[in-house]
Amino acid sequence: MRSSPILFAVILLAVLFLVDLYVFKGIKVLTSSIESSLTKKLLHGTYWFISLGVLVGLLASVLSYRQFSDPANYKYFYTGFGLLILFLLPKLVFGMFHLVEDVVNLVIRLFDSFSPNLENIEGRSISRLDFISKIGIIIASIPFISILYGIIWGRFNFKVFENKLSFKKLPSAFKGYKVVQISDLHLGSFFNNYKEVERGIKMINDLEPDLILFTGDLVNNYAVETEGWEEIFKRLKAKDGKYGVLGNHDYGYYGRYEQEGEQEKNFESVKQAFDKLGFKLMLNENISIERNGERIKLLGVENWGVPPFPQFGDLKLANQNTNENDFKILMSHDPSHWDEEVKKNKDIDLTLSGHTHGMQFGVEIGNFKWSPVKYRYPKWAGLYEEDGRYLYVNRGFGYIGFPGRVGISPEISLFELHRA
Repeated sequence: MRSSPILFAVILLAVLFLVDLYVFKGIKVLTSSIESSLTKKLLHGTYWFISLGVLVGLLASVLSYRQFSDPANYKYFYTGFGLLILFLLPKLVFGMFHLVEDVVNLVIRLFDSFSPNLENIEGRSISRLDFISKIGIIIASIPFISILYGIIWGRFNFKVFENKLSFKKLPSAFKGYKVVQISDLHLGSFFNNYKEVERGIKMINDLEPDLILFTGDLVNNYAVETEGWEEIFKRLKAKDGKYGVLGNHDYGYYGRYEQEGEQEKNFESVKQAFDKLGFKLMLNENISIERNGERIKLLGVENWGVPPFPQFGDLKLANQNTNENDFKILMSHDPSHWDEEVKKNKDIDLTLSGHTHGMQFGVEIGNFKWSPVKYRYPKWAGLYEEDGRYLYVNRGFGYIGFPGRVGISPEISLFELHRA
């Protein structure tokens, strides 16, 4: 069992070290014009101090992966992973420019070898390569600054996304009804950042919602991650209550357990934690929300995802004792469920999902949005509509793995319902 992580660590470190060597060659080009040898040594030493420090930290994380699955050690893993991304991505960007530099240099030298009568070709090539290196370091600073911002501030830069939706089936009594959705809390990733999260809680309460819905992934792996958060999330207020469903992480499949039955016990504790935080957990069931003698139906299913994610969601069971004239809101963690099953049910008006996090990395400018996660999940963030029925994919309130958000803000979704 130990050989696998060791082999993985050796291959990964070897690749990253080769990247460091190549990037360092470019750094030497940049610093070649510095006259002070002491300054050069200081810059070169700083580069290798940071680079080797990150590699050693990564090695320790891989070799101690069992220990890092303990919530008490999440912070060390997150810090190491964050530093790796912070320094690796800018290196790759700079390395690509340096590669262009080397290719241009090679072409010029080959051309020079066949054109011996051309003068000053060497001087012109050095000048051009120096220019390419400077462009590379400037461009590489953009992801560095963006990632640093995402780690320090972006992960707590909660944003309200407002949506006004109209439905023919919505009862008159629910005109202007306000639903707030949050998703993917991943409480174990917040550590002790209570004040930052409290600010997000206040933003939700300031919206004065009628209903608060949580669409799964309460934890990363373990129920213990919820300890200390009970009183904070109990402050969430909604006139008609707070409801939630399970996400793929809530089953504890990604954790490590020493004894038989420990995972099942952890799963039961996660389900109990919903209640402790003030949410009614819905397990393939529905409830009626009534106003002035009229009602809407809220459905909640367990996680249903494309394999390898679990498929415990039972839409047929959740839809029992309803009729096709009911206005229905469905909570289903994984947006894949909508394409595979939900949209075939013509009587579900609004489906709320999460799961993708928008990959915590992307670009959103006006109506334009892009993230690499779109190539895995075509419906990855925001509102989607087919035949008057809607799917909304929340970008997530928390984060996991990379301890930051770059270009994709943590989301509080507000839906104001109206009659068409």
